[in-house]
Amino acid sequence: WKQHLSLGFSLVSFQVCLQLTGFLTPVSVSTDNFLVMGPLDPIVAVLGGDAVLPCFLSPAMNAESMELRWFRSKFSDVVFAYQNQQEQNEEQMAQYAGRTSLVSDFLTQGKAAVQIYKVQASDRGLYTCFFKKGAFYEEATLELKVAGVGSAPEVRIDGPEDDGIRVVCTASGWFPKPRVRWRHLSGENFLAFSEAHAQDAEELFSVEATLVVRDSSAGNVTCSIFNPILGQEKVAAIFLPEPFFPQASPWKSVFVVSMVMLGLLLFGAGYFIQRERSTKLQVQQERQRLRQAKEKDQKAKEEALQTVGALQEELTWRKAQLYAGGSSLFAIHHHWRTEQFQAWSIILNPGSAHSNLAISPDKRTLTWKDTCSDSNAYSSVLGLEGITSGRVYWEVEVKNGDCSLWTLGVCREDVKRTDWYKESPDKGFWVMGHFEVGYCACTKPDTQLRLQQVPHRVGVFLDYGEGDVSFFNMNDGSHIFSFPPASFSGTLFPYFMFRSGDLSMTVCSV
Repeated sequence: WKQHLSLGFSLVSFQVCLQLTGFLTPVSVSTDNFLVMGPLDPIVAVLGGDAVLPCFLSPAMNAESMELRWFRSKFSDVVFAYQNQQEQNEEQMAQYAGRTSLVSDFLTQGKAAVQIYKVQASDRGLYTCFFKKGAFYEEATLELKVAGVGSAPEVRIDGPEDDGIRVVCTASGWFPKPRVRWRHLSGENFLAFSEAHAQDAEELFSVEATLVVRDSSAGNVTCSIFNPILGQEKVAAIFLPEPFFPQASPWKSVFVVSMVMLGLLLFGAGYFIQRERSTKLQVQQERQRLRQAKEKDQKAKEEALQTVGALQEELTWRKAQLYAGGSSLFAIHHHWRTEQFQAWSIILNPGSAHSNLAISPDKRTLTWKDTCSDSNAYSSVLGLEGITSGRVYWEVEVKNGDCSLWTLGVCREDVKRTDWYKESPDKGFWVMGHFEVGYCACTKPDTQLRLQQVPHRVGVFLDYGEGDVSFFNMNDGSHIFSFPPASFSGTLFPYFMFRSGDLSMTVCSV
């Protein structure tokens, strides 16, 4: 979401440039101190999702010490307040309690945004962002639109209607009020139909649309429910058999004939006997169809059981082979891993190494230099050869890792590795390591790991095609952490980072 926020600030900045040159109307009045700017177009959020409401200062200046406030129709309707460099909850409206946070990454550049979690229908409308420095303040207005896609339509035949059939389409959980369309099999719209809407306690709309079809050749009719903000629709169709139409029903002619020939009891008896026979025949055919379907299902189950049995036998054989050689449970797991992943030979790249790091002559061991002046710096190095496909793994021996600060894993080629930086997947890093609070995976926020044993030998497994990065303790075979699947592009490199401690890392031969 920070990438989207950064893009949003860039778009707003472009709009402000157009405003200042006279092409657009500014959202606030210019002063000698600063302007507060917000997006000109409404922000669209999906029900249950998150919304980000950005504003920024022009000219850019540090807003860390300013008072910031986002409110609704009046100043006291506080959505989020920030003062004295911390969040203020005393005045916050009850409906936003626990659902807001400040995006403060760009405060030093005069950019800020409030994030609203689990968006509700009542969150829609106008918001004002307010920046105050000393006695001077400015504000800007922005709009939030909320939309949600509800259930798929359900279509049913409700009964006869004059010379046609009444068809009803219902759906619920939509916001805002959805649009309903009935279509003919040819794609043409039915224009004449009735429509009723209702709202529940959460302001979500339910709709019931009724159509009378009088053309017995209509065949399929389609009901679609359309969300005008998101541009999304859900569709359901129903088939209208011709005999259901009053003018085509055989019962009408039978009724007339029966009235004329009421006295012909023999004819009537013959008619009912024939119908009884037809019903029995249909029942027999249905039973036969069900029996055939049951036999087919039974056959499929037997084939599936045979397949499972064959796989189980192969698995048992593989385990027996491994256990026959005295293998432990870890050996079985390690054997499977090494069958699936190719061992990757890593040579450290001195050209990518921080000046605080020393690399052994064989380019496999990493330590601090004796002349290291800043042992708390982010000092990192990459592998010499990048990875663009396949399944590979490597093992790293970490000495004194439990009393030092370090990370290892993979990163993209273009990541930032100078000064202070944040290691996370959205920045191009998939790493874990040891921090002040213990062992963590560098997610957002960090995931603290509960390990049964200190990992002195860490296995890094990379499946480029599936977007998977996993870590294992190669001493006891336990799983350390797996990142959620990612979509990799470009080249990934093995990554090693030191921060502090009497630490060394050695890439093992596997």
